[in-house]
Amino acid sequence: MSHFGYGCAIQSTSRYVLLGNSSNPTSVSSGGSEFLGNSIKNFSFSKVFGKRQRFGHSPLKVVCVDYPRPELDNTSNFLEAAYLSSTFRNSPRPQKPLEVVIAGAGLAGLSTAKYLADAGHKPILLEARDVLGGKIAAWKDEDGDWYETGLHIFFGAYPNIQNLFGELGINDRLQWKEHSMIFAMPSKPGEFSRFDFAEVLPAPLNGIWAILKNNEMLTWPEKIKFAIGLLPAMVGGQPYVEAQDGLSVQEWMRKQGVPDRVTDEVFIAMSKALNFINPDELSMQCILIALNRFLQEKHGSKMAFLDGSPPERLCMPIVEHIESLGGEVILNSRLKKINLAQDGTVDSFLLTNGKEVRGDVYVSAAPVDILKLLLPDEWKEIPYFKKLDKLVGVPVINVHIWFDRKLKNTYDHLLFSRSPLLSVYADMSVTCKEYYDPNRSMLELVFAPAEEWISRSDTDIIEATMKELAKLFPDEIAADGSKAKILKYHVVKTPRSVYKTVPDCEPCRPLQRSPLEGFYLSGDYTKQKYLASMEGAVLSGKFCAQAILQDYDLLVARAQRELAGAGNV
Repeated sequence: MSHFGYGCAIQSTSRYVLLGNSSNPTSVSSGGSEFLGNSIKNFSFSKVFGKRQRFGHSPLKVVCVDYPRPELDNTSNFLEAAYLSSTFRNSPRPQKPLEVVIAGAGLAGLSTAKYLADAGHKPILLEARDVLGGKIAAWKDEDGDWYETGLHIFFGAYPNIQNLFGELGINDRLQWKEHSMIFAMPSKPGEFSRFDFAEVLPAPLNGIWAILKNNEMLTWPEKIKFAIGLLPAMVGGQPYVEAQDGLSVQEWMRKQGVPDRVTDEVFIAMSKALNFINPDELSMQCILIALNRFLQEKHGSKMAFLDGSPPERLCMPIVEHIESLGGEVILNSRLKKINLAQDGTVDSFLLTNGKEVRGDVYVSAAPVDILKLLLPDEWKEIPYFKKLDKLVGVPVINVHIWFDRKLKNTYDHLLFSRSPLLSVYADMSVTCKEYYDPNRSMLELVFAPAEEWISRSDTDIIEATMKELAKLFPDEIAADGSKAKILKYHVVKTPRSVYKTVPDCEPCRPLQRSPLEGFYLSGDYTKQKYLASMEGAVLSGKFCAQAILQDYDLLVARAQRELAGAGNV
């Protein structure tokens, strides 16, 4: 496997099409970083070569073509997710549609509302802030540039997400990258090591081949010991995976006789990418679930970027779908209190603006830390809610830096920094259509673990980030700013993000149906097999909607009792 630490390291990662008068575009490849990006429309070659090139009478245009969408639709997990989606569309139309009040318009809340609307019910989705998306929220600054809560990657192993894009007719908004995982080499500043998954091989051979071909990060004895250590997981399947929840990654590796260097070389980066914490804290179950998905599905580890900001390019189509079916989505509606009826069930949601919102059913799709703050005192000792105490959101910081030039030592891909302070990063001016800039780079970086930094100033965080970037871009970035200059930056702090997947958390994750009639939970922390992820959030929303549909007769009877009770007052 070659290092890519020289000049422009992107020579094989993008394809371009020259457009002229000919109706048949001609594919070419380019190694020049000035061409990199996605959707370079109306971009004349004269801007690059200083000379006007013509094809007939029209100037040539360069349009970046992403990798095609992988063949996901016939995989067992995709078909399972598609079937679950179809059950909502095909369910009998309710004689009395339920009004379902949902607090939180992140992916979990949006998913719950979408699938309830598909089944003929009326969701009323309340979002505390003025922006959609929750953990995938983003904002536009005064220059019109977006900055986001996190660096969001859509994997082939996300079947419910992939189905959702298809159901909304927005598959073309995912920009698929080459099937590789690319790691920086701390011992060789500016150089990278790659795991390339062969297209011609099925799973798990493509993943095994990628590991065997890489001789820069792991030695052959280390690979063999790691493979032997993984054998119980491969033989034992899901029951074995779930049984490892009590061990940290580091503990499991040592128990299996895997050298510490394997953890240092690969699993520090992987742990931080999965849950923003180090291997000495992360539950091994989390790693094994990811490895299972990546190794058992041919395109499981293939990555895509969204072609713009998540609120506009993903959340708004969901909202439009919900509203087209009669549902409501209301921003600036922060839940203040869960009001209870005499029997201890929910009477209404009280908002901070004083408004009371009533419905037939109530759902909390807020993060687990917010839910715990809102729990009525009467509920706190109920075992279902009491066990939530162990689920605590992990702090994370997302950093965006705009530079005065185009950085060359990068890829059109997600990169694992292997830095003690940073997790993953990407040059969004290359990877994302809406953020494309031919002249300047915008690096988006996940700063993790962030617990010791979340209270530090933005200036401190940027200064520390620049020191790490000087190692990743030794020829282009200097810690003192003497090379590439910062034009501006944004630092987004999330004090409590996804729940911290530490050992022994799994028994604490609740089912979506609560023991209190008419009250349900949705969120990636609830019970589903994709843990703390966008896929987990969407699947939890489907499970929540499914539970409500299963309880339809019970919920209608409850609503009738309440109506009768109100009439007798």
